[in-house]
Amino acid sequence: MISENIQVIPTLHVIFQETDRERETEPGKGGSGLDQHKEELGTCPHQPNTRFIETQSLKNKTLKFQDSWFRQYKWLHYSPSLKGVLCFYCSKYFGEQKSALASKADGAFINTGFSNWKKALQRFSEHEDSDCHSAAVTTYLHQKQPVSTQLSSQLQKQQQVARNSFLKIVGGVMCLARQGNALRGHDNKEGNFHQLIKYKAEGDEELLSWLQRHNNFTSPKIQNEVLQIVSNTIVREITQEIHSLPVVQFSLIIDGTQDAAGVEQESFCLRFVDKNLQPREEFIGLYQVTSTTGENIASVAKDVLIRLNLPLSQLRGQTYDGAANMSGRMQGAQAHIKKEQPLAVYVHCGPHCVNLITQAACVSAPVIRDAMQLVHELGVLFNQSGKFKAIFTAVAKSDRTATHTSLKPLCPTRWTVRTPAMRSVLSQYESVLTATEEMSQSTTMEMSARASGLHKSFLRGNTILGIILAEDVMAVMEELNISLQQRSQTTSGMLAAVDHVKRGLQAKRSEVHFDWLYSRGSQIVTSLNLQPIKMPHVRQPPKRFTGPATSHSHSTAQAYYRMQYYNTLDTAVVQCNERFSQDGLQRLQKLEDVLISGNIDAVVDEYPELDAMALEVQLKMFQANYTCTTSSEVADTFREMVPEVRHLFKQVEILLRLLMVVPASSAEAERSFSALRRLKTWLRTMMTQTRLNNVAIRHVHQEKLDALDRKQICQSLVELNNERLQVFGSFI
Repeated sequence: MISENIQVIPTLHVIFQETDRERETEPGKGGSGLDQHKEELGTCPHQPNTRFIETQSLKNKTLKFQDSWFRQYKWLHYSPSLKGVLCFYCSKYFGEQKSALASKADGAFINTGFSNWKKALQRFSEHEDSDCHSAAVTTYLHQKQPVSTQLSSQLQKQQQVARNSFLKIVGGVMCLARQGNALRGHDNKEGNFHQLIKYKAEGDEELLSWLQRHNNFTSPKIQNEVLQIVSNTIVREITQEIHSLPVVQFSLIIDGTQDAAGVEQESFCLRFVDKNLQPREEFIGLYQVTSTTGENIASVAKDVLIRLNLPLSQLRGQTYDGAANMSGRMQGAQAHIKKEQPLAVYVHCGPHCVNLITQAACVSAPVIRDAMQLVHELGVLFNQSGKFKAIFTAVAKSDRTATHTSLKPLCPTRWTVRTPAMRSVLSQYESVLTATEEMSQSTTMEMSARASGLHKSFLRGNTILGIILAEDVMAVMEELNISLQQRSQTTSGMLAAVDHVKRGLQAKRSEVHFDWLYSRGSQIVTSLNLQPIKMPHVRQPPKRFTGPATSHSHSTAQAYYRMQYYNTLDTAVVQCNERFSQDGLQRLQKLEDVLISGNIDAVVDEYPELDAMALEVQLKMFQANYTCTTSSEVADTFREMVPEVRHLFKQVEILLRLLMVVPASSAEAERSFSALRRLKTWLRTMMTQTRLNNVAIRHVHQEKLDALDRKQICQSLVELNNERLQVFGSFI
């Protein structure tokens, strides 16, 4: 049942209208002979899923019809009654009328059916080059055109001019959408699209004359139809690639944000492993939701999968952020989806986990927390005060010992992108002191007061030490965060990266390393004549709590801040252990142990695509020939295999795909937010949801857009009504 809480493309169902090529059900049986196969000939070649086409058995091997043959030879037509392929055009032409070429035509492609897959490419090529085939195709194309077009050469010329002009119009729409530019403004004639077509028409009398007679083909309605057909084509290509995999497995990535109009937008992405065992993450659209509850978002997700013709039973992973409405164990979106598909493993987004770990580690040490807050306030002052910005820039440029960089406030939500801001302050510390002192003497009350307070704070040696300690810890976490955002990252690779970071943090927990950091801060304090690093006043606990014993107190500032630094490192390590010990990751770890060790675990029986007995046999044979310690090494080994050897390890490959298909992060969905901010600005808040979704898909998938056949897009557009067919004829 389609949810009422989602606004989607009104005609999105046209993406997946059932065609002979995409149909998953087995072709109908019953009836045979020449009469039946003539009845099977429709208006287009019948090209079903290749698994329903009869195989050819030889002495030592079995040959199958290849899916790529349908794409290479678009005239191939499969006849279930003949259990072979025909030439769609020749079968129609020579089967319905007599011709002098009939005696020379190849009967296998007309009425008996061709099924010798061993010589398929040779015979297909020979038939395509034959005179009989050329005559049949030419006759068919002429028959598709109206009689008026065949009789009137003048009408043919007019249609050719119309086609050339319309190709340029469609190209203009595609170009602007690709770059994320608005097509029209408040006045349609002053919009980008109208001005682009006007520029193209300069010096092109043919286009200019045609536009004067047919200005309705540049209307907003045509623009929207072009945008929709192109976006539908791109999404269809993505889903068709998933359906063409040896085993259909995919995962879901969802993240939400508000657009410039304050509307809640949910970004949906799919992850799958292609035929070359390369993980792919593809954006499939933005969907407006009226409620952000876990139940509603899960309902929207199921609606999207239904519309894309992707079965929920093949969903193997889901990755979201840690918000309660997404990750909640009882009412989160992941919980509602797992009720219907328990095999959809939920993984909390890795970069989000790293962000939370960094936040917990930094706030655990007051010296680091306070120093980071001062850096943030300095960046805010730099952005808000043009006078302070000018003063600092002049001072920094006059200091030739340091490279001038702008001061930036810390990101309020992303803790793992704060290192550059702290390094900028650290490398220009003297310029910061000079600029804040000069700004504090200005006549602007608020800004001068803020600058004065910052100047006094930056004069303290504790501040410089806090920035150094924060930069030392956060630099490591930022590298981990960048690593986990890669599209090719897998959950096993994520866990391995986390282990490396934990060992790196534990190695920093030594007196030698801290003393080096402390001495670095002391040198800066001495060189800039700052206040010495000292301990804050520590209040002694009451005697009733301590008794006669003397309360512990640090003898030096160095010992005091060493304790805070160690606490930060310990917090980071403990948080890593807790946040990366998720139930979903533990399940995937069991599957990887099966892949590496060869010992079958009970978890294997839960997956219908895995055969435990066949998997055990293939794993032993695989381990006898290859030595791998990680799933990444197994994937590299499979990529180097020849097809015959790779075919021996079908179950091993399915297990490997299962490990690789689960996303480690939701970074792909967040990348689409950048596109959303470029597309729906405060000047374009009236854009409808359908148009926004169509433009977003085209803007994100620029490479796929460039690869589309513009003539095919135009053909799909003119076929929507007969009037357009009279104007343009056929583009293909």
